[in-house]
Amino acid sequence: MSTGSGAASAPAPDPYGTRTALDAPARKNSMFSSLRIRNYRLFFLGQVVSNIGTWMQRIAQDWLVLSLTGSSAAVGITTALQFLPMLLFGLYGGVLVDRLRKRPTLLVTQSAMALTSIALAVLTLTGLVEVWHIYVAALALGLATVVDNPARQSFVSELVGPGQLQNAVSLNSANFQSARLVGPAVAGLLITGVGAGWAFLLNGLSFVAPLTGLMLMRTRELHPVERAPRGKGQLREGLRYVAGRPDLLWPIVLVGFMGTFAFNFPVYLSAFADDVFHGDAGVYSMFNTLMAVGSVSGALLAARRGTARLRLLIVAAMAFGALEILAAASPELWVFALIMVPLGLVSMTVNVTTNTSLQMSTDPSVRGRVMALYMMVFLGGAPVGAPIVGWVTDTYGARVGFAAGGGIAMTAAAVIGLVLARAGGLRLAVGWHHGHPSIRFVPRDRVKALAPAA
Repeated sequence: MSTGSGAASAPAPDPYGTRTALDAPARKNSMFSSLRIRNYRLFFLGQVVSNIGTWMQRIAQDWLVLSLTGSSAAVGITTALQFLPMLLFGLYGGVLVDRLRKRPTLLVTQSAMALTSIALAVLTLTGLVEVWHIYVAALALGLATVVDNPARQSFVSELVGPGQLQNAVSLNSANFQSARLVGPAVAGLLITGVGAGWAFLLNGLSFVAPLTGLMLMRTRELHPVERAPRGKGQLREGLRYVAGRPDLLWPIVLVGFMGTFAFNFPVYLSAFADDVFHGDAGVYSMFNTLMAVGSVSGALLAARRGTARLRLLIVAAMAFGALEILAAASPELWVFALIMVPLGLVSMTVNVTTNTSLQMSTDPSVRGRVMALYMMVFLGGAPVGAPIVGWVTDTYGARVGFAAGGGIAMTAAAVIGLVLARAGGLRLAVGWHHGHPSIRFVPRDRVKALAPAA
């Protein structure tokens, strides 16, 4: 069934509380309701296996670079190269995704990523690997991601339809973060036991699962979106669409700041594990695993929510920055490790809220371009931010680098929250709500009514 242009889009959500048109069906869904759909279930199960392999490779790659060079800046360069293609070509990837059929596109991109991982595994297992090999592999994965990421993001709506979109997006995030519980732990065992090459090899083989799931799907049960015809000006059209929608533009700007400076966990956590707490790959993987515990909780909570309010996004982003600053000041390893759990929860709240609000508020005919812009800003900020935070971490220490990232996240959230409030005709109101002090954003004409009596 073709939804056509605009059929699956919802009205733009009020930044601070108005429910979208899709809220009502979302509230009736159970936490795992979208898994009742066969095609989505195949997609979900394939991603479970592949995501575990992805996390194994991430940990092995970061630790291998650190072992070969002893430099946090080198880890930052690896991260930068992996996300540089998204920064340079992400918008063009979105244009392609809006023109192409999603399932065949994913078969190609997932196969390319599998071959890249297997090539890196062969180099590592034969003892021939050098840092530049890892750089090339990271760049190759990044090139595949330019098309793969927006294709996967927008394909979800074709798998489940508009009524289950929020639930499916949240479960995708829970899927990815659940794999983070297993992947880093397995990677830590493999690195210390038999070497990083086996983690790369298992990641390459893990792509068999999503490829099989894609081939087993029933095309007649998809909810295809009318593809954009080939034409001039489609890139500019997507940019103008976002520029004219403050509810899309400013969340993308916020995650851009956070992705560039605050979400550089490979740099921060590897530096804390190695330089601050003098641990090994097991400590680094433990930090990632504990963050994943919080992230899974955040994603599952999002699956139960029926709304994707931008007010929640602002609050979660500010909490995320505050927790990074608190973690930077942690005197002991166990304190730092415990903070990773709530840090993961609020980071996932930021990710899911942004992703869901963008997908639910965007016309399907431009969804690929909007999601590509979102991923370009979110992931593409790493090539800019990772070398910078790596240099700051190497020069001034891991604590300063982590605290600086948190400070930038808090400042960006506060400023953009005020911008969104102004765009929505809202003002800050201090008063009482159900017998308790309350600080809220409300319509301007209600500020006096909520103010405390003299």
